[in-house]
Amino acid sequence: MKFVLAILGLAILTSCAQIDDCKLWENIAPIEVVRIDGGSFVGTPYSNLFDTPIVLDDFYIGKFLVTQAQWLETMGENPAFFNGDSNNPVESITWYDAVLFLNRRSVLAGLEPFYTIDKDIPDTSNISPTDEYRWTVTINENANGYRLPTNLEWEFAAGGGQHTKGYVFSGSNDPNEVSWYFRTSGDEFLDGIWHWPSIEANNGRTHPVGQKMPNELGLYDMSGNVREWVFDWFNPQQLTPIEGAWRSVRGGSWPTGEDANRIYFYDGMPPYFPTYELGMRVARSVNE
Repeated sequence: MKFVLAILGLAILTSCAQIDDCKLWENIAPIEVVRIDGGSFVGTPYSNLFDTPIVLDDFYIGKFLVTQAQWLETMGENPAFFNGDSNNPVESITWYDAVLFLNRRSVLAGLEPFYTIDKDIPDTSNISPTDEYRWTVTINENANGYRLPTNLEWEFAAGGGQHTKGYVFSGSNDPNEVSWYFRTSGDEFLDGIWHWPSIEANNGRTHPVGQKMPNELGLYDMSGNVREWVFDWFNPQQLTPIEGAWRSVRGGSWPTGEDANRIYFYDGMPPYFPTYELGMRVARSVNE
């Protein structure tokens, strides 16, 4: 038994060497995920894959957005602008913060980190003239640790996967049932057109995860609350570009309008840019 523990400790320390200031394994509870049966789906007019069949392997995706409590116990700090409720989604994180979190959380949960992060070698697929980080992040395909979902995985899961009912939003055709967005995220329901001063005056904000209706797969907050980093580069002409200056974000958020909360809407943000409407959801590969 002592030999097994020693080997485990050595493996964890080796993994920690790849991620700064990693704490030793503390047997943190796994983040709850839902297994998504893969298969094929067809892009809609909102994507550049309209009428194109896409095939995905099975994968896991977080049932909820990553919370401030999960971030705090993993990273030792809470960057959220709307901090105060530990079950609110974490936000104000960069894409680089997200991959660091995923590797650290994997180690703390006794999983093999999915990413290898090299901060000294500039990523040649990053064509941004303003990104001072440009870390090279490569994947370990056989690892069982946490990772970001891909654009295609996120879209498939948000739409209900093999159990889709064809909703416009993730879980409903009525955004009020499933979304914290500009009308529902404040003290009172907002009528009329989108108007930022009204959102501010109405105390628009994030809300604890899992309070709205789930979608067909039991996933919460995929339309609204905070937008979510995914792994892929952003290109308005395709969902799976091989290079870019921005990373893709999905899902709409507390101050956005209905259009941004639609399943197939996607946008991009500089990977080094944190904002108080942008968080994350974990994924894991099915390695059996």
